[in-house]
Amino acid sequence: MVKNSMELGVNTRLAHCGNDPRDFHGFVNPPVVHASTVLFPDSATLVNRAQKYTYGTRGTPTTDALATAIDQLEGSAGTIVVPSGLAAVTVPLLAFSDAGSHVLIVDSVYHPTRHFADTMLKRLGVEVEYYDPRIGACISALMRPNTRVVFTESPASNTFEMQDIPAIAKAAKQAGAVVMMDNTWATPLYFRPLDHGVDISIHAATKYPAGHSDVLLGTVSANEEHWPRLHDGLITLGCCAAPDDVYQVLRGLRTMGVRLEHHSKSALDIAQWLEGRPGVARVLHPALPSHPDHALWKRDFSGSSGIFSVVLAGGGQKQAHAFLDALQIFGLGFSWGGYESLAVPVSLGDRTIAKGPYEGPVIRLQIGLEDVEDLKADIQRGLEAAASAA
Repeated sequence: MVKNSMELGVNTRLAHCGNDPRDFHGFVNPPVVHASTVLFPDSATLVNRAQKYTYGTRGTPTTDALATAIDQLEGSAGTIVVPSGLAAVTVPLLAFSDAGSHVLIVDSVYHPTRHFADTMLKRLGVEVEYYDPRIGACISALMRPNTRVVFTESPASNTFEMQDIPAIAKAAKQAGAVVMMDNTWATPLYFRPLDHGVDISIHAATKYPAGHSDVLLGTVSANEEHWPRLHDGLITLGCCAAPDDVYQVLRGLRTMGVRLEHHSKSALDIAQWLEGRPGVARVLHPALPSHPDHALWKRDFSGSSGIFSVVLAGGGQKQAHAFLDALQIFGLGFSWGGYESLAVPVSLGDRTIAKGPYEGPVIRLQIGLEDVEDLKADIQRGLEAAASAA
């Protein structure tokens, strides 16, 4: 571990954060500890839990290495590591919600988050209300005495509206609510939620930290005020991640900076190119000056990642399927953040507020590490197929 790490460049920090080789006989990577039982030297130590590690669900040198690395990137007081990105959403929502409480969730949220809120949270007696992603400080009008959580995600899943996170956080805190943010799109390299008033920062580490489409993992980081309750929620639920997966994400973290830079550059190049293509009505990428929330992105974020959406100029499912089925390099599959490019059709049927309108089908593109000109040619095939299907 490098001292004064915040003075160093991001790739230097990524290469060295999380563990000190001197703790493990000089090996540069931490051990992969497979653990359930931990032995104690005597009965007094066992009864008082008076040692660092007490049971596998409560942490190992492997999970500590990743959690420490994330804390250094997030500026957080503590981080929990859970088995998936969805678990990174559900654990804090369960930890900070109570029966009879009110939770505000952005209407453009990741669909599995909405499904969890509309099913399990409601069954547990939590009232869920969705709000417009562009509400900003006006969210104060929705706050109630029993509002416990405001759940944000910026930019929005699939449609990429930007939220005014500092304004929302200020209003929520004045009402005594905990502010959570799914920050998977930007990673802590391009946006640090806790620096902007957020209490709980959530990441699907499946995406850019892992980076290779072969691991499921989530991380949740908290400020000092809310870390004890978040940690207690993890211990209570027993939702711990497997050591091999934790190690793979820590390994991926070392190259996340250079990969994310490539994703970002390629995605912005393609997004700019798409703005002038026949058959394209709009490109939904907040780093484009044409995006209605570009000023918010530019104010708060230091970069953009490799995922955005394109709106086709008219048509419906037939045109969307023609576009997708013509692709040869882009795979058709969920998730993103891996090395390969992906495309999926976007459905807005679950939304109550942020429905559009949109001129035609919305297609989400994950721009991988392939050569940009090859990806452009593949997208052009899709656009021509969509036009022929009209």
